[in-house]
Amino acid sequence: MLFRCAALLALLLAFVAPTSLPAQALPFETVFKGRDVFDRLVQRAVRENWRALPLGERTTKVALAMVGTPFKAFTLEIDDTIEAPSVNFYGQDCWTTFEISLAFARMLRAKDGNYTPRDLLRLVELNRYRHGKCTGEYLSRFHFLEEMFYDNEKRGLVTNMTRRFQGARAERLQRNIREMTVMWRSYRYLASNPSLRGPMAEVEARVSALPVYHIPKGQAAAIESEIQNGDILAITCRDKGSYTSHVGLAYRDETGALRIIHASHPRNYGRVVIDSRLSEYLHTYSNHFGVIVARPKEAPAGVLAPQLVTR
Repeated sequence: MLFRCAALLALLLAFVAPTSLPAQALPFETVFKGRDVFDRLVQRAVRENWRALPLGERTTKVALAMVGTPFKAFTLEIDDTIEAPSVNFYGQDCWTTFEISLAFARMLRAKDGNYTPRDLLRLVELNRYRHGKCTGEYLSRFHFLEEMFYDNEKRGLVTNMTRRFQGARAERLQRNIREMTVMWRSYRYLASNPSLRGPMAEVEARVSALPVYHIPKGQAAAIESEIQNGDILAITCRDKGSYTSHVGLAYRDETGALRIIHASHPRNYGRVVIDSRLSEYLHTYSNHFGVIVARPKEAPAGVLAPQLVTR
């Protein structure tokens, strides 16, 4: 009888236990690169008391400290099958530059000292995955900025400012998203797991139906005074198969000009840079169509409770 009860309990737990943690985890050295950079950045943040700054100011402090980091494409694609939160201080693309800057800034306020790489991974996970949890499955990750903004706003992590500006009127975009199903060979997980391509097409269909608004680049100068340090700047594109093609962070320099910090592709700078004034930057490239602006909020209380992110 005892054995049968135990078996019944195990069966019940199989149905009700949370499934947010991956059954298999990647090694720490795979998911976190640049412990020396992390430690130096923590020491500087503590020494200069970045924790006391507003979130946007903290975020730009981190981003400025990473200026010069080499560009590395596909830094989110770290395995063929297992999905996991990851950080790489040695090489970044545009997504990971803004994401690491924001996660690090949130970490400084989420706890009072004794910061660890796993703290940073947890805050990356909060932003990067649906419901703030990585299940170990590729499709638990956001693959499109506009979906991330939509979900993060519902969870109280950002405010999409695009339709709130007084200086310009936002316009809605209508797109048939197909980027990842067309370019599946460029993504390790999709190339290695053909069964993911159908579900990814479903994700793209859902993203296509989202209410996405942008400020056209011809009106960007009119909203620069309303944008704050640390705002996320998603650059929309003319390509009808995508909403956005790039992302960076807002930075108001010592002259008052609103500039963009981003990881620039090797055909340009090939590293994290402080680029030109936002309105000028948008006009530099013909495919740039406009901008979506999201303003991050602090992480919720208790987010750094013990987590089993990696082994």
